[in-house]
Amino acid sequence: MADIILILMLVLALALWLAAAPPDFEFFTKRVEPIFLKARQGAARCYDCHSLDSNKSLFHLEGTRADGTWSRAQSRRNFENALKLVDVARPLSSRLLLHPLGESAGGDPFHTGGKFWQSKDDPEWRTLADWVQGGKAARDDRAK
Repeated sequence: MADIILILMLVLALALWLAAAPPDFEFFTKRVEPIFLKARQGAARCYDCHSLDSNKSLFHLEGTRADGTWSRAQSRRNFENALKLVDVARPLSSRLLLHPLGESAGGDPFHTGGKFWQSKDDPEWRTLADWVQGGKAARDDRAK
């Protein structure tokens, strides 16, 4: 009997995992990438550290073009790199969300680049949270 319950729980967990919407590329390019380029008071932009070849962290951003933007191919590589920091089983526990979040708000104890958000209510943090939970660009555009 215990084996049957365990199997049913695993099947349910797998179904929930498969039903979860994956992070959306268009949402990423329209709403998430601009966060990485935003100037920060008292701290560097995400881009300033995470685009350096010398930065050996898991998260790497492509260098921008001369106009300060990314090509579609560069954005695709940024997207793939950002996905490495997303926990699809527990999106709100994703490193992308917790590493730059203040420790008092549930973030990691240390981030070399500083803590950008002191609350999960911060609009930028909410945007990232929406993305890791499968936010879609079309839905987001209608809300504006």
